[in-house]
Amino acid sequence: MITKRLFDLFFVIPGLVVLSPIFIVIGLLIKRDDNGPVLFKQIRVGLNEKPFKVLKFRTMVIDAEKQGAKVTTGGDSRITKTGQWLRKYKIDELPQLINVLKGEMSLVGPRPEVPEYVAFYSEEQKQTVLSVLPGITDLASIEFRNENELLTGSQDPVKDYREKVLPIKLTYYKQYVKERSLWMDFKLIIKTIVAIVT
Repeated sequence: MITKRLFDLFFVIPGLVVLSPIFIVIGLLIKRDDNGPVLFKQIRVGLNEKPFKVLKFRTMVIDAEKQGAKVTTGGDSRITKTGQWLRKYKIDELPQLINVLKGEMSLVGPRPEVPEYVAFYSEEQKQTVLSVLPGITDLASIEFRNENELLTGSQDPVKDYREKVLPIKLTYYKQYVKERSLWMDFKLIIKTIVAIVT
């Protein structure tokens, strides 16, 4: 939808300009931890099941995915010192503004999942959820903003995420697709900011 794309660009372009000095400072802090890469890239599934690389500030040790599960908990030892507060305030998600600029994501939409979890979607869920651009925030992001803490202490966080968290998220994803509008997007952006601040 052209109006949604213009809505995204209206916020993203000036946002990137304003945030660029902050991005530089965050990059230096990440480098200070272990001199590894500033950005973390991970394959996610986007519109019409097309894979793309989602961007985040790296919050975990180098090659963290080779050392454990793709689901992280609050006490995960792989999270770096800088990564702790980047995750707490969701600052690690800000590079996804670049994904939005590239047209791979929208500001608001169902959060993109890794292929391993999309494999558990039913065909009906795929056709609905993957019919729109994924987003940086949505109803599920607000509801599960403390997801890492929720999975802390789990004996099998991957299984618990797949069986307990993901089904609820999919309900929110489908709800967004059915009810989406620019007014809803604006409200969800404000709700997300409020949730992070409070």
